[in-house]
Amino acid sequence: QVQLVESGGGLVQAGGSLRLSCAASGRTFSNYAMGWFRQAPGTEREFVAGISRSGGSTYYAASVKGRFTISRDNAKNTVYLQMNSLKPEDTAVYYCAAAGVGTYPSNRASGYDYWGQGTQVTVSS
Repeated sequence: QVQLVESGGGLVQAGGSLRLSCAASGRTFSNYAMGWFRQAPGTEREFVAGISRSGGSTYYAASVKGRFTISRDNAKNTVYLQMNSLKPEDTAVYYCAAAGVGTYPSNRASGYDYWGQGTQVTVSS
């Protein structure tokens, strides 16, 4: 089992920045590719960003590429999502997820085995 706890969400004005963190515990963190997803009311959970086990490869949804940066610190068992130039359409609950199979992260929710409880991000216009 892997336990994931997100933090860092909140209310920010459009154009602002937030940094989300996801702390993992339970098993060897570096064995898991990690992803960030988000879900707005009435919509499906969507892929935001993913990072390989070593952190050497990163992937982004087209809607956030150039504005968001995913990173990880395997020594601290933590994955981060730096979000810059935030837009109202970025408003959602953000979830981190861990994938126990495969070196590289999937862009599908079904590709992940463990999920955090989510953290709310609200961007006002």
